Amino acid sequence: MTPTTIQLAGAILFAIAILHTFSTKFFEHLAHTRPAHAGLWHLLGEVEAVFGFWAIVLIVFIGVSAGKDPAVEYLDSRNYTEPMFVFAIMVVAASKPVMQFASTLVRMIARFVPLPESVAVYFTIVAVVPLLGSFITEPAAMTLAALMLRELYYSRGLSQRLMYVTLGTLFVNVSIGGTLTSFAAPPVLMVATTWNWDSFYMLAHFGWKSALAVIINAAVATLIFRRELLALSLDTASQRGEVPPVMVGCHLFLLFLIVSFAHHPPVFLGVFLLFMGLATAYPQFQERLILREGLMVAFFLAGLVVLGGQQAWWLQPVLGSMDATTVYFGATALTAITDNAALTYLASLVEGLTEEFKYAVVAGAVTGGGLTVIANAPNPAGMSILRGHFDEGAVNPLGLFVAAVPPTLVAILAFQLL
Repeated sequence: MTPTTIQLAGAILFAIAILHTFSTKFFEHLAHTRPAHAGLWHLLGEVEAVFGFWAIVLIVFIGVSAGKDPAVEYLDSRNYTEPMFVFAIMVVAASKPVMQFASTLVRMIARFVPLPESVAVYFTIVAVVPLLGSFITEPAAMTLAALMLRELYYSRGLSQRLMYVTLGTLFVNVSIGGTLTSFAAPPVLMVATTWNWDSFYMLAHFGWKSALAVIINAAVATLIFRRELLALSLDTASQRGEVPPVMVGCHLFLLFLIVSFAHHPPVFLGVFLLFMGLATAYPQFQERLILREGLMVAFFLAGLVVLGGQQAWWLQPVLGSMDATTVYFGATALTAITDNAALTYLASLVEGLTEEFKYAVVAGAVTGGGLTVIANAPNPAGMSILRGHFDEGAVNPLGLFVAAVPPTLVAILAFQLL
C-alpha cells in the first residue's frame, strides 16, 4: 500500500514520539543540571505529555497541508472514550474511601499468605490487585495497585532495583490479568463482540493461564527481594481518619456505575461529576484528588489515539502477512511501540482469520503490554503515580523494559505451552 503524505507524516511523527518517550530521562536530567531552562526540560521530560505534543504537531501539519476542515474532521473521527474513561476511573479509584476499602481488602487477603506482613502485603498487591482488573477494569486496578505501592513501599526509600522490578512486574501483570473476562482489558474489548468471545471463553482460553503467570511473576519478585521487604515495617495504624462505611459504600457504588457504563461517555462522565459534587460536599472524607495526574494520562492516551489513527496503513499488512505463531511474537514486539488495543482492533478488521490466529494476536498483544509505557492504556496511570520516587523523578524506559522482560517471558511460556 502506498501511503499518502499525511499517513507518511503520521508514521514519522509516531516514530519521533516513541524516541521521545525513551529520552524523557535525559530531559529530566537536563532540568536538574541546566536550571536556566528547567521549565522547558521538565515539559519535554513529562512522558504523559509526549504523545499529546506530537499529536498537536500532526494536526497542525494536516491543517497546513490539507486545510483546516480536514484537520478538524480527522480529530472528530477519533474515538476518545478510553482517555475520558481512564481519567474518570483514575480519580474515583484514587479517592480516600475507595483506597481505604482496597487497602483493607488487601490486608485481609494478605493474612492468608504464610509470610511476614510486609512481604505478604507486597505479594498481594502485585498478584491479586492486577487480577481484580478483570472486574473493575485494568485502569482502576493499576491506579489502586500503584497508589498502595507508593504509600506502603515506594515512599519508604526502596532500592532503585526493587522499584524497577516492581513496576515492570506490575505492568505485565495488569496487562495479562485483565483477560479473565471479556469487558475489562482494552485489547480484548476491541475484538470480543466481533469474534463472539464472552467471559466464559476468555476464562477457558486465557484467564487461567494469565492468573498462573501473574502469581508466578509476583512470587518471583517477592522471593528475590524478600530481605529488603522484610526490613520494612508497615504502619497498620496510619489510617489518617477513618471514612464512615456509608461514605465508602457511596464511592464504591459510583465506581461500579462508571465501570458498568465504561463505553458510554455521557453516562460515566455524569457519574464522575456526581462524584466531584460528593467530594466537594464532604472534604473531610477526602485527600487530594489526582486530577492533574488523571488529566495528563488522558492527554497521553488522546495523543496516542490521534497518532495511532495514522498507522493502520502499515500495521494491518504486517499483521496480515504473519501466521499464527509469528503473529504471537510479532504482536508482542509491536505492542512495545504501539498500544496493544490498536493491534487487536486492526486484526478484528481482517476477515477469515482462524481461531488459532485470533488467539495468537490477542495473547501476543497482552503479553507485551508491560514492556513500555505506551504498550497498554493503564501503564501511563501507574507511571504518573510512581515515577516521582525514581531518580530525578523519571523512569528510565530502558530500565523498565529490562525489568519487564522476565515476567513477559513467564507470560509467553504460559500462553504458548499451557
